[in-house]
Amino acid sequence: MITRNTIVQAQQRIAGRVHLTPLEHQYTLSEALGAPLYVKLENLQKTGSFKLRGALNKLGQLTPEQRAAGVVAASAGNHAQGVAWAARELGMRALIVMPEGAAASKVAATKAYGAEVLLKGETFDDAAQVAAEAAAEQGLTLIPAFDDEAIIAGQGTIGLEILEQLPDVGTVVVPVGGGGLISGIAIAIKEARPEVRVIGVEAEGADAFSQSLASPNGQPVTLKSVNTIADGIALKAPGRLTYPIVRQYVDDIVVVRDDEIAGVILLFMERLKLVVEGAGAASVAALLSGRVAPSGDKPTVAVVSGGNIDVDVIARIIERGLVRTGRRMQLRVNLPDRPGALHRFSGVIARSQANILGIEHDRTSVRVPIGTTEVILSIAVHDAAHGERVIANLTEAGYEVTSDWDPSQRSMFGPSWNLGTTSFPRTAAPQS
Repeated sequence: MITRNTIVQAQQRIAGRVHLTPLEHQYTLSEALGAPLYVKLENLQKTGSFKLRGALNKLGQLTPEQRAAGVVAASAGNHAQGVAWAARELGMRALIVMPEGAAASKVAATKAYGAEVLLKGETFDDAAQVAAEAAAEQGLTLIPAFDDEAIIAGQGTIGLEILEQLPDVGTVVVPVGGGGLISGIAIAIKEARPEVRVIGVEAEGADAFSQSLASPNGQPVTLKSVNTIADGIALKAPGRLTYPIVRQYVDDIVVVRDDEIAGVILLFMERLKLVVEGAGAASVAALLSGRVAPSGDKPTVAVVSGGNIDVDVIARIIERGLVRTGRRMQLRVNLPDRPGALHRFSGVIARSQANILGIEHDRTSVRVPIGTTEVILSIAVHDAAHGERVIANLTEAGYEVTSDWDPSQRSMFGPSWNLGTTSFPRTAAPQS
């Protein structure tokens, strides 16, 4: 039975070993939302995520015999690093089973904290099975990623900190994977301040809680597969312990798309100068997309759960984000296949103050008339409006240009947030 007192005890147990992470007022986001928004920056926690809290609380309660034998855990990355760090701090052996597709940076960090790493399986659930087998065979203590009372209590210390740092908070928005984080935070907050809304956020490709809550009689649902860039919340099913806690304490759970998560990752890097992972961006994505309404005059807190994101993923997100916001465009045009034609065409682009990033010629395609060449250009522009001006200038110069940017799509979603160069589709927020 997990209570607020259990979480207070966890806070005392891990004190001095974890950071009291900042709760920052974000003026840019507050202005866009029309309400005060704070972010709880667990991406600045030791090991780069909140997972260290639960790991330290769990390992801190093991018997001397269990400590001597060591621990094993399954994780896509953050829990792995938390357990590895905690085990090293407390002088234990740690075996970590990670999915074969785990981010290289997370694998390297886990090894750097002194753990043995075994890459097995395609998903977290596959790795969890291997970890359970290793625990039985080697006499290790299995450290669950979320479905454990000590883990939940450890994560709940974030809820205690939020109330201490911002007593008049009105809404707390939390990413949801297996449910350990939101379960702990919800207990810590609701048992002290039941009027505070606690809202969970899942990725569209891993919405096990949402589907479970909507199922007949609210029975837990196991997804056949998960697919999201937010690997930290890519779980197939709710936890056995966490699901009833979520049903009792959490006010609502909403779902966000991967492109919305990617947009927030880009926003944090570009405007807030912070690196966050997909799971960590989900809470802010729910607010900016309008799926969660802020608390009016009362502050809203978005829990940014982690910052451990692979650099290759960052590169892809940046490139896609630039395309999505209209700062990267691909243009196609048929030009006469003779000297000077490309020079004259590119001159219009230069006078429009756009930059050519790449260029490709195709003379052999059957769709290209003889005597012409299809030219495909990738260009960089300031924003979507600038890109539209470039296309208009080319059209006025007599070129028939096609582009991968469709300006009409900006109105498909209704009004949108425009934060500098990053735009977020705005949808109606559910009433909770």
